[in-house]
Amino acid sequence: MMSLKGKTAIVTGGTAGIGKAIACLYAQKGADVAIFGTNRERAELVCKEMEALKVDPSQKIRFFLLDVSKSKEVDEVITKLLADFGKIDILVNNAGITRDGLLMKMSEEDWDTVLDVNLKSVYNTCKALSRPMMKAKSGSIINISSVIGLTGNAGQANYAASKSGMIGFTQSLAKELASRGVRANCVAPGYIETQMTESLPSSIKEAILAKIPLSRIGHPTDVANAALFLASDLSAYITGQVLTVDGGMVM
Repeated sequence: MMSLKGKTAIVTGGTAGIGKAIACLYAQKGADVAIFGTNRERAELVCKEMEALKVDPSQKIRFFLLDVSKSKEVDEVITKLLADFGKIDILVNNAGITRDGLLMKMSEEDWDTVLDVNLKSVYNTCKALSRPMMKAKSGSIINISSVIGLTGNAGQANYAASKSGMIGFTQSLAKELASRGVRANCVAPGYIETQMTESLPSSIKEAILAKIPLSRIGHPTDVANAALFLASDLSAYITGQVLTVDGGMVM
């Protein structure tokens, strides 16, 4: 069920956490998968894991070392990947960073870096793939936002702006591409067990847990399962939506 056999996928930020979970699940479901990242050592380990999960020896697993906030780098890599894969059916924009701090103390560099990596990267990849997907009259774009993009959070004005901007971007893109059979949706994770949340003090984790009706922190696989649904044909009539994966925290 929810097979991705014959489909091709790109996952940005695919070397750890949520991105790794999505890439591995896609490989396990039969897709050709390319991950984008900035850490070669981690990427090689993820590629080995995906190779072991393949259901067909003909599946292609690729890794590209690049800065997704740089449009020229993205254009060049996607051109190479289209020549290799022949098409791109699924794009998952998961690359993201935090540079937290109160706005009055936030440097312009921290603002620009977060917006570039988290939001401009989405512009770069979606622009590069819009024409090929429209020509193919199919495609699923899945942008990994955050519940912080829906609620805001003190000390994360830059991160919240990037994730909220991603939602508006996705809904606009969905309207632009729908007539050509291309869908665009967001997944908004809540608090998920990743390297980004591991460093939180136990007192903060306990306070977060108290706000989650399902009474547990999420796992990367919880988000990956949502991304699998949106990539599959079972979601063929869904576009422009925000799917929260947060244990009921925001409702």
